[in-house]
Amino acid sequence: MFEALKAFVRAVVPAATLARALSAYHFALAALAAIWHGYPARSMLVVGVTGTKGKTSVAEMVSAILEKAGYATCVADSIRFKQGKNSRPNPTRMSMPGRFFIQKFLHDALRGGCTAAILEMTSEGARQYRHRFLDLDALIFTNLAPEHIESHGSYEAYADAKFELGRQIARSRKRPRIVVADADDKESGRYLTLPVEHALPFSLAACAPFSASGEGGYFTFENARVAIGLPGEFSLKNALAAATLARALGIPAPVIAEALGGMGDIPGRAERIEAGTASAAPGAAEAGKQDFTVVVDYAHTPDSLAALYDAYKNARKICVLSAAGGGRDAWKRPVMGRIANERCAEVILTDEDPYDEDPRQIVNDIAHGMKKPPEIVMDRREAIRRALEIAETGDAVLITGKGTDPSIRGPGGREVPWDDARVVREELEALLKKRAANRV
Repeated sequence: MFEALKAFVRAVVPAATLARALSAYHFALAALAAIWHGYPARSMLVVGVTGTKGKTSVAEMVSAILEKAGYATCVADSIRFKQGKNSRPNPTRMSMPGRFFIQKFLHDALRGGCTAAILEMTSEGARQYRHRFLDLDALIFTNLAPEHIESHGSYEAYADAKFELGRQIARSRKRPRIVVADADDKESGRYLTLPVEHALPFSLAACAPFSASGEGGYFTFENARVAIGLPGEFSLKNALAAATLARALGIPAPVIAEALGGMGDIPGRAERIEAGTASAAPGAAEAGKQDFTVVVDYAHTPDSLAALYDAYKNARKICVLSAAGGGRDAWKRPVMGRIANERCAEVILTDEDPYDEDPRQIVNDIAHGMKKPPEIVMDRREAIRRALEIAETGDAVLITGKGTDPSIRGPGGREVPWDDARVVREELEALLKKRAANRV
């Protein structure tokens, strides 16, 4: 009924008129939410993080640094909603939830004693005015790559929607306002020329010496050596973005280095899974020896997939790939297939979030970009099990596409609860027990 009503409205109302009406509707909701909750963003330090890749990791890094410097932080990102010491998973599958949610989240965090907020901000959120009436002190722009093309209509429209977040900090009544942007990204110029008090570029090339591997890396920041335990150059860039902002806020480089160096894995972001950790059963660690690396990562664009694979360039890679959910960004499927084909010794294609699209068609689209025929295992758990079974000493098993997503979405809105990290641990523990038993 509701879908039929929407179709009827689109058929009889001119597109321009409908767009103006929707804009007014979204703006009014944003204004009402801010008024109802007392404009909480005006009373705390607010940092927005945007870009195609790295938003969640940067948000978590900024929070870690600010906490080390004495702030009480709240964080709303793809992984979790954190208010001070309290943290709960984000079950919404939205990086930037609705207007009333965000304003209430900030209101409750402020009442709970939080002095700084770090918000992941998206182009989809900007289209619905979820960013309005959020007075920003700072905005970090990580990068821009083709994504959400079907939703936005074109790359240019996507870039413009993303840049609306830049316009938001220009509107902010806070002073001073800070923009931090990756100088190596072709879109950074728009952000670095915004009318704000401090526009700060960052570039890994300016932080030599630096080094990155699958085990972590380091870079030089104001004569301090900043070492992190997260893999790849992309992790160094994320850390540098957070460090650049923190330094602009007056936090000393040694404090920044200590905070970043003390961070553990970020869930679902190049997260290493090891036997005997987290939900492992008692005694499971002793059941067998894990002599290969297993990583769960959200990578869902060609660039992010390539960056993850390149972080483990010295290892034989077994890659579990699904590339894209149904109904969107079909263009990238063969591209990601080609990237996996070129960089992985073994590729296993599987299901992700087909929605109302045939999952087999999605997998076939990925395979079209591959010269070497992949192995196809449609059941995601079985695909993960297969990847672990064929892993040998020193290999890297890289499982991408879901990260911390809490479910697999199928036709008609059907959802199956899911957790990549949990499933990987369960299958890894079972495999190691089996291998240990076979050795007896």
